Amino acid sequence: MSRTLAPRARARETLAITLLGAVQTLAFVHTALWALPLLAVALLIWRLDLAEGPRRAAWLAWCFGSAWLAAGTWWLFVSMHRYGHLPAWLAAAAVALLAAVLSLDLALAAAAWRRWRRGGAADILLFAACWLLAELARGTLFTGFPWVASGYAQLDGPLAALAPWLGVYGMGAALAALAAMLLRALRARGAWRVAGLAGVFGTLLVLTLLGPGEHTRAGRELSVQLLQPNVAQDEKFAVARLPATLQWVATRLLASTADLVVAPETAVPLLPTQLEDFAPGYLAALQRRFADSPQAALVGVPLGDYGRGYTNSVIGLSAQAAVLPEGRYRYDKHHLVPFGEFVPAGFRWFTERMQIPLGDFDRGAVAQASLVIGDAATGVERAAPNICYEDLFGEELARRFADPAQAPTLLVNLSNIGWFGDTIAVAQHLAISRLRALEFQLPMIRATNTGATAVIDHRGRVAAQWPAFAEGVLDGRVHGRHGLTPYARWASRLGLWPLLGAGALVIAVFARRRPALR
Repeated sequence: MSRTLAPRARARETLAITLLGAVQTLAFVHTALWALPLLAVALLIWRLDLAEGPRRAAWLAWCFGSAWLAAGTWWLFVSMHRYGHLPAWLAAAAVALLAAVLSLDLALAAAAWRRWRRGGAADILLFAACWLLAELARGTLFTGFPWVASGYAQLDGPLAALAPWLGVYGMGAALAALAAMLLRALRARGAWRVAGLAGVFGTLLVLTLLGPGEHTRAGRELSVQLLQPNVAQDEKFAVARLPATLQWVATRLLASTADLVVAPETAVPLLPTQLEDFAPGYLAALQRRFADSPQAALVGVPLGDYGRGYTNSVIGLSAQAAVLPEGRYRYDKHHLVPFGEFVPAGFRWFTERMQIPLGDFDRGAVAQASLVIGDAATGVERAAPNICYEDLFGEELARRFADPAQAPTLLVNLSNIGWFGDTIAVAQHLAISRLRALEFQLPMIRATNTGATAVIDHRGRVAAQWPAFAEGVLDGRVHGRHGLTPYARWASRLGLWPLLGAGALVIAVFARRRPALR
C-alpha cells in the first residue's frame, strides 16, 4: 500500500535511492558482487510499491537510474575533458545529462508498473517486463547505449547460465523477476516467507548446478599473439611519436610465429595515403609477409580518403586474403560511437569544441564476412572482428550467424579505450567481451591499445591477460568453436524482437485490466 511521507522523509528516501543506484554499480567492475544489484533492485521495488503514485515512482526510478549510469560511465568525462579539451564543467554536465536522459526509460517503466500492478504474484512478471522494455529502449533507441545493462553484473553469478539462451537482456529481466520475488518473500509471513525464499534461492541453486551447458564443439586449436602498444591517447596521432609506433607494430607483426596475430584498433593511426607518404611500402611489406604463409594477421587501421569518406577498419592479411581484390581482407566498423565517430544531427557545435581526429566516419554493413584461417587440410576457422564498442551489441554480432555454414568460430575485438584513461572502463569492457563469448560460446580474443588485452574462452573465462597500461605481446591458445547457441539461432534471424514482443505482451495484458491498487 502507498503512504504519504513528510517532506524531510521524502528527501531522505530520494537520497537513499540515489545512493543505492550508484553503489550497486560496484558489481559491474567486481562481478563477484553479483548479489548486490539483486538486493538493490529489490529495495527499489519496495519503495516503488510504497510510492504515493506513478509520478513518485517515476521520480525514484529516475534518481536510481541516473546515479546508476553516472557512476557506471563517469569515465566519459576523461575523454571529453582530458583528450577532447572540453572545459571540465561542460564535460561533467554532458555526463550528467546523458545519465539523466537515458534514465527516462526506467522512470516510465516504474510509473507503468506502479500504475498497473495488482498486488499479487503476477506483479513479479509485470515488473520483469517493464524492466526488460526499459533496458531494451536504452540499448536500441538513438543508436543505443546499453553500457552497464543489468545483465553484465550477473556474469559470475547463477544467472550467467541464461546467457547462451536469452542474452544479456534476458538475464536482466530474470534479475528483475528474482528481485521482485525476493521482496515479496521478505514481506510475507510464516510459511509463505519460507516458501518464497526457498523459491528464490532454489532458482539460484538450480541455475548454478545446470550452468550454461555446452552448445558448441571444439575445432582447430590456434596459437594467437595479441599486441598492446600502450600509446597514450594524447600521443597517438603526434607526428613525433608515429615512427616509433609504426616500427613497434611492424616488427611484431613481421616476427610473429602465431597462427593469428592481432594489432588493436588504429594500431596504424594513418590513412593509407598518409601512411605511404610517411612510411613508403609499409602495408605492402606486411601483405607480402602473410601472402605466402599459413599465418594470418588482423590490424586496425583507418581507411578511405576525403572524397570517399573514412571508415574505422580492420585489414586481414593471409594467403586466402591475398587473392581478394585488394589483396587483403577488410572489415569496416558498423556501430559507430556518437560524438566520437559520428556527429548526431544538431550536435555539430558540441563536437567542434572537441579536438578528436577523424571524428566522423562512414558506417560498414551490419553482417560482414569473417577472415578465413586455414584450409581443408589443416581445418578452417573463421575469425570475426569487431571494433571496440561494437561488442556491446550482441544482437548485431548475432547477424553473422544467420548462415551456420559461414558462422564465426572465433570472435576478435580490436579496441582502443585509451580515451578513458586508467578507469573502470577497462574492467567493464572486459566483462562485456566475456559475456559476448558466453552468449555465443565462442572464444573472444581482445587486442587493445592500453588494456584489457586478453584471451577469453567459450565459457567467458579469462584464460590469459596482459597487464593494462603496459607495452607487450600476449601469447595464448584458443580452440575455434563450431555450432550455434540458442541465442545465436534466434537473435541472428529475429534480433531483439522476441524479447520486445514478450515484454510488450505482458504489459498489454495488465494495462487492459483495471488496477486493483492505488
